[in-house]
Amino acid sequence: MSSLQAVFWDMDGTLVDTEPYWIQAEYDLVEAWGGQWDEAKAQLLVGQALEFSASVLQDAGVGMETASIVDALMDRVIARCAHEIPWRPGALELLGSLRSAGVRQAMVTMSWGRLASAIAERLPQDHLEFIISGDMVSRGKPDPEAYLLGFEKMSEQHVRLTGEALDKTRCIAVEDSIPGTAAAAGSGLVTLAVPHYSALPESDQWHLAESLSGLSAADLQNLLTKEPTAV
Repeated sequence: MSSLQAVFWDMDGTLVDTEPYWIQAEYDLVEAWGGQWDEAKAQLLVGQALEFSASVLQDAGVGMETASIVDALMDRVIARCAHEIPWRPGALELLGSLRSAGVRQAMVTMSWGRLASAIAERLPQDHLEFIISGDMVSRGKPDPEAYLLGFEKMSEQHVRLTGEALDKTRCIAVEDSIPGTAAAAGSGLVTLAVPHYSALPESDQWHLAESLSGLSAADLQNLLTKEPTAV
């Protein structure tokens, strides 16, 4: 059986549950501009590129430029993360299991670099090799650009260090949202969806798991030879 080469992690909703932080930041910003916000609008932004989120907030009455909106939201989320990182159940344990098994790992997130780095810095230094963030791509999830960029970067490093090519059928992306899962599956990576805020149907394009809790490197390894199904 071919071994698992690499795992690409989404961040928000997968490694950490910062969505409540984002949603509160959205409420605060819209209300500061005298607009109206609600849970339906907040859920629409889950897993989306931050530029898209900014455009929706502008439609809700926030009179700021896109970059300023993104910075304002991130400032609020980073400030809350400084007090507490809301790790998803089982995430730290699975990261450690993969590291012990020698599986390479990276983060692929639509959050911008300074927030992603603030989260990654709270992990042991050797867990994640690099971050692909939303401000590094021109098209956000559900477009597969971010995962394709991550695979390309990991592949270059893998060939340089091992002389072995990286194979998409031996690499797994872990996601939670509808846009993120579509991006991962669209990139050609084996995809594990662990839905959090949005339900996902069974599909021949991804595996489904209720939680990361109890999963190990061996469990992800086994996905490489299974038809997409519930884990």
